[in-house]
Amino acid sequence: MNAEQIKNYEELLQCMEKFGSKYNLDLVKKAYEWCVMAHEGQKRRTNEDYYIHPFNVAKIIVSLGLDSESIAAALLHDVIEDTKYTSEDIIREFGAEVELLVDGVTKIGRLNFSSKEQQQAESLRKMLIAMGKDIRVIIIKLADRLHNMRTLDAMPDQKQRDISVETLEVYAPIAHRLGIRPVKEELEDLSIRHLDPVGYSEIENLLALRKPQREEVLEEIKSNIAIRLKTEMPDVKMKFQSRVKSIHGIYRKMYNQGRDFDEIYDIYAIRIITDSVANCYNILGIMHDMFRPIPNRFKDYISTPKPNMYQSLHTTVIGRAGIPFEIQIRTAEMHHTAEFGIAAHWKYKEGVTENNDSMNERLSWIRQILESQDSANDPSELVRSIKVDLSEEDVFAVTPKGDVINLPVGATIVDFAFAIHSAVGIKMVGAKVNGKIVQINHKIKTGEVIEILTTNQEGRGPSRDWLNIAVTSSAKAKIRSWFKKEKREENIAEGKLELEREIRKNQINFRDGEYEEYIENLSHKLKFANPDEFYAAIGYGGLSLSKTVTRIKEDANKRNAAAKNLNTVPKTVARQTKSSEGVIVEGIDNCLVKLSKCCNPLPGEDIIGFITRGHGVSIHKRDCNNVPRIISEAQEPERWINAYWDNKNSESFTSTLQAMLINRDGVVIDVMNALNNMRVPVHSINAKEMKDGNCSVMMTVSAESIEHLRSIIARLEKIEGAYHVERINQ
Repeated sequence: MNAEQIKNYEELLQCMEKFGSKYNLDLVKKAYEWCVMAHEGQKRRTNEDYYIHPFNVAKIIVSLGLDSESIAAALLHDVIEDTKYTSEDIIREFGAEVELLVDGVTKIGRLNFSSKEQQQAESLRKMLIAMGKDIRVIIIKLADRLHNMRTLDAMPDQKQRDISVETLEVYAPIAHRLGIRPVKEELEDLSIRHLDPVGYSEIENLLALRKPQREEVLEEIKSNIAIRLKTEMPDVKMKFQSRVKSIHGIYRKMYNQGRDFDEIYDIYAIRIITDSVANCYNILGIMHDMFRPIPNRFKDYISTPKPNMYQSLHTTVIGRAGIPFEIQIRTAEMHHTAEFGIAAHWKYKEGVTENNDSMNERLSWIRQILESQDSANDPSELVRSIKVDLSEEDVFAVTPKGDVINLPVGATIVDFAFAIHSAVGIKMVGAKVNGKIVQINHKIKTGEVIEILTTNQEGRGPSRDWLNIAVTSSAKAKIRSWFKKEKREENIAEGKLELEREIRKNQINFRDGEYEEYIENLSHKLKFANPDEFYAAIGYGGLSLSKTVTRIKEDANKRNAAAKNLNTVPKTVARQTKSSEGVIVEGIDNCLVKLSKCCNPLPGEDIIGFITRGHGVSIHKRDCNNVPRIISEAQEPERWINAYWDNKNSESFTSTLQAMLINRDGVVIDVMNALNNMRVPVHSINAKEMKDGNCSVMMTVSAESIEHLRSIIARLEKIEGAYHVERINQ
């Protein structure tokens, strides 16, 4: 090793000495030397030697208090993926334990996937499976992502945004669920800095501007609190800290909730750390005597811990200077858990033991997410599960017996019923909230007492609509599982009917006998034993109908493109003319051009013209039902003529869209806001409530191209509760 490499190793040793645990220094040194050797000659985008990255990841692992095997795995985490060395080499040199950690962190970058989304989902699936075996895998992965985020400026702009979105939607929620607060907050702040640099800078400047004044006031408040508590509780051990809310936390309240900076009351906090739970509550009483508490701003996370086992008392009060601030009161053990999360209860850490039941309870969410995938063939379901099930915000509802059920924000009665037990969800016929009957799509609020009404009547079970109402992956998986097991024949019939209906609606055509052969091949490609299994998966919701139809449509377009040579119309004249519709018709000058109503062609779609009698040229989509498959065999082939969209034309076109959503207050406003944020002109909008608790929103909008229209549809599909958005031919 050269002088710089030796210096860095000594820095790593100093970090380990500072933490004070006993380490296997021979293992760590060997891993460091291997890291330097394996990555020799490799450079990062920052132009640093590549080994600097795993070295920094190892330092983060040390700061989180993990053991020697974890540090070694952090140093070696990119060796299998980026060098000539294999898993067998790691096992031979460092043992099976280190290899398990390294393999769990290694991305699945060497396999072929049909889409980037599937690759991300499969990588996450592998990581979660490895986490189930050893939780250290995800802690190393979080440290890896944290250092990558710290050096993200070296990446291209679009790559920065893509990585930041994934970090914000997947890795920060996992860090939150594991309770590793410093990692979670830094991942969030770094993501926002790359996704919205202007908003990040604005909050940073506001904090800096108020920092001197607020620091002075907070120090005075902290001093007054210390004097009062020492007077009233002289024998009680206490420590005092102050903290500033993370930039991402402020950003969410300013931009997502529309609050002004000065309307956020928990930006600044005083933290009191004491020696017992009883003293926490005693201190709370004294604080409410010293300061005026703000109503509805008290939270007791000691009696009701967060899912990540966070415990503390939170109260927001007004100081004498009129500045609102938060007071957090907790024990030293609670504080350690709040800072280090699951690493604070590390079962591998020297001197700390935790029974298996407790550890399994902490990690039960991993098992639930993986189990939910058994009944779903859609790879993006895993990513959505993480976004929903690991969201930072939670609600707490209570059963009539007093059991507390924790669910993500937005969860419904369906989620609550299945969270109690599968049998309760399956037999549910209704629910009462605080003694009043409510619909099953009622969104749960913290503190509600919910009674699930059930029946023992034979043949009763969940409705298929519940899949659109449920939010959690666990509830959806249990509903799918019931339909898969109990209603196979019904699933096959329902799936076949739904698919054929969507194929007709999308005007996808097959020749005689071609459809059955295509479905047979598609079933095998999607890993189903036969078409019945394929139809059944659509029927019980295990396979996304919209994505399946999209794939069938893409395949049909490829077949049409391959048959284009048979459908080509002979070119008669080289002249071209442009119409007001933005269409170029070959060989005809100064003619009336109109877009046909039967298929409503849009810019970017493959089109053909038909010379009408006295009404100019009618433009159809190539795959329109009214266009002959083989032009030369048509009754009047000479009336069909080549036509194209004028790429230089900048005129917009109108199109009617239908969005199907779960009905709720403000749903139409959300649709309008989505369109407004994209600056899409809206000509008309009409909402209609459906009998099944859903609603249909019809809107006529202007778009610049078919790609623009697709982006509008994609944005509408992201609205909360939206489950189907499509263009309507009118």
